[in-house]
Amino acid sequence: MQISVLTSEQIERIHAAALETLRTVGVRIPHPQMRILFREAGAEVDDLAQLVRIPRGVVSQSLEQVGKSFTLYGRDRSQRARFGVGERNYNSIAGEALWVDDTCTRRRYASLDDVVEATRLADGLEHINLVGAMSDPAEIPAAHRCVEVAAAQVRHTTKPFHFWFHDRASARFVLEVLTTVVGDLKELSRYPITYPFLEPISPLKFPFDGIDVLFETARASLPVPVGPMVQVGASGPGTLAGALALEHAEILAGICITQLIQPGLPVMYGGIPHAFDMRSTQMIFAGPEQALMAVAMTQMGKQLGLPVYINVGLTDSKVPDAQAGMEAGITLACGAMAGADIFGHLGICGVDQAASLTMLVMQHEVIGYVERLMGGIEVTDETLGLDVVREIGHDRAYLAHEHTVRHFRQELWFPNLLDRQFWEKWVDEGALTLHDRCREAKDLILGTHEPDPLDDDVTAELARVVEAARQELR
Repeated sequence: MQISVLTSEQIERIHAAALETLRTVGVRIPHPQMRILFREAGAEVDDLAQLVRIPRGVVSQSLEQVGKSFTLYGRDRSQRARFGVGERNYNSIAGEALWVDDTCTRRRYASLDDVVEATRLADGLEHINLVGAMSDPAEIPAAHRCVEVAAAQVRHTTKPFHFWFHDRASARFVLEVLTTVVGDLKELSRYPITYPFLEPISPLKFPFDGIDVLFETARASLPVPVGPMVQVGASGPGTLAGALALEHAEILAGICITQLIQPGLPVMYGGIPHAFDMRSTQMIFAGPEQALMAVAMTQMGKQLGLPVYINVGLTDSKVPDAQAGMEAGITLACGAMAGADIFGHLGICGVDQAASLTMLVMQHEVIGYVERLMGGIEVTDETLGLDVVREIGHDRAYLAHEHTVRHFRQELWFPNLLDRQFWEKWVDEGALTLHDRCREAKDLILGTHEPDPLDDDVTAELARVVEAARQELR
């Protein structure tokens, strides 16, 4: 089951436009060591303007070298997220500055306690196989924040996880956190537990720290998603095709960066452009254009043979309501049917307005729906059931037949949160809304689910690493 919005000719035209952009306009690279690597590779470099024009040959060589599949492992190595092998993965948001209460009406700054709660919740959600911190703790100085977040996450989930890396200095301590659990850098290279996210700044710029982090994380060969966020009509052209070409160019430049740092480093194609609402001056998370661009970006990334990350399953709504369900469901279904590898950063209220555990629980229900949709229909002699039809004839029912009993659990999806009750039973049970049921489900998981704990000596070593980061990174 696969959908597309671009023809092969259109894909080639977008790719050609992106290559021409890199060759003639170039990208701004503020990292001197990175510019040296580009110059040595044959790119045209203007150090004064911090500008790098990348010829087609450098792009082609990078695409030949780049790793096109990888697996993230939890500290329980049976918990995995596999990319580039035709599997679907789901992640909660890596971190938001703000946090909302259960009503999704009151916001506050996020905290480390929120990281712990979000990590524990996602550890207990079946379909979330890459656990996001969801919180960017305001009470911790940015210089060592990611170290404390990583240490908290590795304690509270056995799954792979992700968060926002800050800079190269803190990344060194993050690697210490990871090797404390995994063993050493060689073992971390074999069984990566997280990855750094390289996000270009549209149009056509890269952040110094985003590049600098990679020089550190490449020591453990951590995979790199490259995900710019071109906005149609704001940080990119006012047409979908133009925005796709600019997004593609920035991703190609990011792939070149990773391969110049370490040839063969695995990369994920992060095709996450968004439209821009000219009325509200707000980015749009989940309009119909998002579904179109997500499918198109999946086609572009798969044409290169790369695993693909797209922003779908999200919503512009601030609460888990009808709008949220409609937007998350339609865009996620389109992305899944396009064949992407991972979908959005779930658990966000609106466009990065805040993180919400109840929103994450609602989106988790949507995942279950979409996964059943992707299961399709099995047509065999057994499922056609002609013998059963002959046996039942015209006057009996199929409800109690062995064939029905044998198959209904596999054929039908049974939701955890959606309402299918008769009216009277719904009223008798409190006439709960979906939002109400999401809150109850969240409380139940947090009240009953505990991830397997780390050994005491590992916990003590993590505390030592975090304290060392606090003292050195000020």
